[in-house]
Amino acid sequence: MNRVHIKTYGCQMNERDSEAVAALLRARGYRLVPDECQCDILLLNTCSVRDAAEQKALGKAANVASRKKKNPDFILGILGCMAQNRGTELLDRLPDVDLIIGTHKFYQVPDYLDNLRAAQAAGAPIGETIVDLAEESGSQNTIRDHVLEEKQVSAYVSIQQGCNMACSFCIVPKTRGDERSRPMAEIVRECEELADRGVREITLLGQIVTSYGRRDYVHTCGITPFVQLLERINSIPGIRRIRFTSPHPRGFKSDLIEAYGRLDKLCEYVHLPLQSGSNRILKAMNRPYTMERYRQIVDDLRAVRPDMYFSTDVIVGFPGETEEDFAQTRELFEACNYDMAFIFKYSIRSGTPAGDLADQTPDTVKEARNQVLLTILAQNSARRNALLVGTALEVLVEGPDRKGLRYTGRTRGNRVVHFAASERQIGELVSVKINRVSTAVLYGTLELAGMES
Repeated sequence: MNRVHIKTYGCQMNERDSEAVAALLRARGYRLVPDECQCDILLLNTCSVRDAAEQKALGKAANVASRKKKNPDFILGILGCMAQNRGTELLDRLPDVDLIIGTHKFYQVPDYLDNLRAAQAAGAPIGETIVDLAEESGSQNTIRDHVLEEKQVSAYVSIQQGCNMACSFCIVPKTRGDERSRPMAEIVRECEELADRGVREITLLGQIVTSYGRRDYVHTCGITPFVQLLERINSIPGIRRIRFTSPHPRGFKSDLIEAYGRLDKLCEYVHLPLQSGSNRILKAMNRPYTMERYRQIVDDLRAVRPDMYFSTDVIVGFPGETEEDFAQTRELFEACNYDMAFIFKYSIRSGTPAGDLADQTPDTVKEARNQVLLTILAQNSARRNALLVGTALEVLVEGPDRKGLRYTGRTRGNRVVHFAASERQIGELVSVKINRVSTAVLYGTLELAGMES
């Protein structure tokens, strides 16, 4: 009765949280299984950024709860952002849930499951639902353990939790709490241990990752704590690539922009959330930058790295967004020439200032604007990829593709590449000549000379 399946919804932060919980459970003697139909314990790690994400998790939980009627010993838990956001209110819809654990208490999951299983072993009913949503100082330091697959070459490292921004559309400050950072030495040690286990690419994670350590460390010679951390990870011999997400435009001061020109392992790929290209809407969103400042950041980064790849987040249909506002967003979206974008139709989140605004945009308008940006994105991506045909790119070999016919890896610009290779090359940096492309994927041939691994 110790088989656990964790189903994760939402962002990379949630994926990392789930992995840390899995590592803690495995160390406690639980068995992680890939198929939820084979588990005795199902944990849903949930997202609250959009209403659709919550509804999806709620629907899943309601369907799974029926298993308890057939098997009273089956345990169902809801973790993460939706648990933090909705709390005991979830019990009105899901009275059979056994665990509701918030974002500060992931590390407590093994103890709570041990208690539930002990009650079962004694023949006692599980009893009341365990609910733990309390904030806890230092909880950011508990997301440190990893479950690595065989020959896994990339890993997420959580460096910061919470958010002190007050974007009017966002529920993250409520679900994740105040901004808090992990000690730099602990993060570096975690990266060193991952390198010793074969990881070659690190992605640093945080709600506002560029705010890392700003209240905990001194800005040395104009270098922010976040860039200091990048410098230290860049010096780890086994690590070959560094990425990070999700930043905030205000974090792109000169030291970070210049880092792309001097830190050889920092990949020329930036996720730079835009949200809107209209200064009026940015102000309504409580985003502390203008479209002019945003465009300057993009231009400055491309001046340092002309081959920089950009992705972004955009919200269409924010309350009060006019055709002129959207036209400005479209103009900036085209000018920045994004390689990837996450385009969202505004979703009302109860408890946020924007949720109470009267001038909500009709769904039909949101959908039309969403399609306009998606079309531009597809054209941009296809055009950028077409320029890569005939070039040789550095690729980190990750492993076989899903069909097992080729191997796959990523370029420094975060493009997926398929090519013929061998198992011994997993974890190596190789040179691949690009022969053909689609909108999202590159196909190529491994150059025999390869690259230094």
